[in-house]
Amino acid sequence: MDTAYVPHPRGSRVPVGLRAPFSGRAWREFLYLFLSLPVSIVMFAYAITVIALGAGLLVTFLGIPVLAGGLAGSRALGSLERARSRGLLGQTVDEPEPIRPSKPGLMAWVGAVLKSGVSWRHLLYSLLHFPWAVFSFVFSLTFWSVGWGLLTYPLWRWTFPAYLDQPGIQMWGDGSGNGFYLDTPAEIGFVSGVGLLLVLAGPWVVHGLTQVDRVMVQGLLGPSSLATRVSQLESDRGVVVDTAAADLRRIERDLHDGAQARLVSLAMDLGLAKEKLAEDPEAAAKMVDEAHGEVKIALQELRDLARGIHPAILTDRGLGPALSALSARCTVPVKVSVDLDRRPAAAIEGIAYFTASELLQNVSKHARATSATLDVWHTADRVMVLVTDNGRGGAHTGNGTGLAGLTERLDAVDGLLIVDSPVGGPTSITAELPWRA
Repeated sequence: MDTAYVPHPRGSRVPVGLRAPFSGRAWREFLYLFLSLPVSIVMFAYAITVIALGAGLLVTFLGIPVLAGGLAGSRALGSLERARSRGLLGQTVDEPEPIRPSKPGLMAWVGAVLKSGVSWRHLLYSLLHFPWAVFSFVFSLTFWSVGWGLLTYPLWRWTFPAYLDQPGIQMWGDGSGNGFYLDTPAEIGFVSGVGLLLVLAGPWVVHGLTQVDRVMVQGLLGPSSLATRVSQLESDRGVVVDTAAADLRRIERDLHDGAQARLVSLAMDLGLAKEKLAEDPEAAAKMVDEAHGEVKIALQELRDLARGIHPAILTDRGLGPALSALSARCTVPVKVSVDLDRRPAAAIEGIAYFTASELLQNVSKHARATSATLDVWHTADRVMVLVTDNGRGGAHTGNGTGLAGLTERLDAVDGLLIVDSPVGGPTSITAELPWRA
């Protein structure tokens, strides 16, 4: 989010309003408005030429490719405008969707350019930005020049009697030498004070003018909302695929290292017991008894693995009983509160359960907490999952952490993870999920 002026580090005694006229940002924004006039003149002239030439040649076959070439040039000028906005205004605007011809060839490219809304928006920007650039250039230059001129009036007032044969700035006159001049110390101080007010207001006025430019650049030269949404969905789809692959690898590893290894050992033990059955029945019976215990452990591991994927109690009874059973297995005492008037979609229910499971595991493993709470409720069109603990804090969503992966998983379904965990605690983590009944 853009802000007008970033405060100086703590300890600066100069108010931000007095620092603003000398800040780099104020002068960069003024430079942007100053350069907008020549840039917009070039772009406006180019747009008029493209429209006139293309429309004039439409009676021939040349009009269509000329218009397509002009639109492509408008896209190139738009990229320069995005670079200028990024360098002087600090505004980063993503590249719009490229031209994608349906098949190779010049005519396919021409058709793709003419059907591209991005190309026409770039041409529209060249037309609309020109009158605004003229106004913002004249207004900002006049406002700030007058402000600095009046502020420094005591320094250059001497030029009036020296070269203009008058004592100071003339407010009115009758043409015969009679008039009112600002030449006394009080009047000079008043003029300088007015100039100071204009100078102090200048950065905020300039910033307000550049807000219009920001809107125009973002709205006309950036990607469309539909293209942005498509790109986000493609990214989310990639996250979902990666998450599913990671889950499959985890399940495979758990089966290989846990139940599968235990069942292989069990088969070997039963084979040895079978061999000893005839010659040493007591030893064989002991080995069978040990194998029976191994079977129970393997079954428990399989149950735990299934519970981590999608427990049966979640399907049968819903999120409330499932989370109560989940919290009962947590090593930290957890107080559970679930307030849902009806069940969300099965996919959302499963993600909410998985999210709560991951957060409670973090509490057990890393928080060093003595108590925790788990609250789930439905508000508007969102499912809220809140986990708090009185542990040591310091949780974050940086790369390589479990919370980073959980953030990506929630983002894939338009969810959100909010972490409030100062060092020393307590920790409060809120997950928002869309309500899809």
